[in-house]
Amino acid sequence: MTERQDPAPTGSANVEWIAVDWGTTHLRAWSMQGNQVLRQAASDDGMASLSRDGFEPALLKLVGGWLSAGKVTPVIACGMVGSRQGWIEAPYVAVPCPPLSAAHVVRGVSHDPRIAVWVVPGLRQDAPADVMRGEETQIAGLLVADPDLSGTVCLPGTHTKWANVRAGKVLEFSTFMTGELYALISGHSVLRHGLGTTSDWHQPSFEAAVEEALQAPAGLAAGLFRLRAEGLLHAMAAEAARARLSGLLIGNELAALRSRLDGPVTLVGAPGLSALYAAALVIAGYEPRIVDGANLTLAGLSLARESILEDIRRPA
Repeated sequence: MTERQDPAPTGSANVEWIAVDWGTTHLRAWSMQGNQVLRQAASDDGMASLSRDGFEPALLKLVGGWLSAGKVTPVIACGMVGSRQGWIEAPYVAVPCPPLSAAHVVRGVSHDPRIAVWVVPGLRQDAPADVMRGEETQIAGLLVADPDLSGTVCLPGTHTKWANVRAGKVLEFSTFMTGELYALISGHSVLRHGLGTTSDWHQPSFEAAVEEALQAPAGLAAGLFRLRAEGLLHAMAAEAARARLSGLLIGNELAALRSRLDGPVTLVGAPGLSALYAAALVIAGYEPRIVDGANLTLAGLSLARESILEDIRRPA
């Protein structure tokens, strides 16, 4: 397991609360004074590696140094920590709804008297069936900065989310397993022999594959095997093959969405992957904007804390 911590500018007495983003493979935490980050830490103790009774020890191992005896520190968490396999199940909230509200944040049970834990729920869509956990907090953080946002929000990742957002609510959303498909194909299919391990990239090959997928999305399976044939017969370079694989998959994703994208498109995520989606969207005829998602989870968790405090202070 890998743990990373930044040097602490202040002592634990200054910590008012702790923000936590708990994903499938990683755990990230921030010690907070109001909306100011005092310290941050991360580990590989994701949901997938923990049993139900392993979550609290994993959290305390990471943030125990931020806690003080005789003081209860609120912990506000989002992500897979609230799943059925997580620490505290936070039932999904059905869309259309705000991405985050205090009424649905779940108070958890913890054994250490120094912490009180709340978990932000994910969102659900009954027809067609879909779910998200963690992305709703990023969307909430996006709305903090842009409360009048109206359009489509794309959150690229292993399971890319596309959400229709208007009037402060998520109206509907779709999930595409494009990132996971890329990992499976490049790591376990016959195509892996031609993809190599290079990190080099050939942007023209990516763009040509996006265009191909947009024009003939039904030909995806045949287009994938042509990558193998091009390698065998014409010695296609690994960087071109990897770029084409990505372009075919992302282009096919956009082909499925073309008639459903509503309004301007905002991309939220890691810069590299967001740039690929932006290039593909331009080919499809859109003018997306990119927002760095690094701070949006924290902004959403800060909003959750404010809502929880207001709810606690409200007279019965």
